[in-house]
Amino acid sequence: MNAHLNRNRLIACREKLGLSKQETAKRMQISQPAYLRYESAERTPSIHVIQIMAEVLGTSVAYLINESDNPNPDSYLIKAESEPELFQFISTFKNADDKAKKRLLAYFMEVDKIK
Repeated sequence: MNAHLNRNRLIACREKLGLSKQETAKRMQISQPAYLRYESAERTPSIHVIQIMAEVLGTSVAYLINESDNPNPDSYLIKAESEPELFQFISTFKNADDKAKKRLLAYFMEVDKIK
């Protein structure tokens, strides 16, 4: 995959979250100078780095590389050690039959309306 990062979208996503360049680099676990080179388009990040960027910024790789105009994420990484309840819920849902999945989704939609 020959991915070219859209620096304007990278900046917009960072600013939407109210993150400084320094905080963004820290969350991505890369050096601030490396992040600054990506944001200024001096360097092209690997697809692996773009995946990390998308996860940290709450968007999709496709959005960051101009393959989609939808800024919403298309996947989430859920780790059992950091989010055990959510991980358990997803595991239970994935292993449920269709009837149980429909009940869980109906419950979720009802709870979401209450917010």
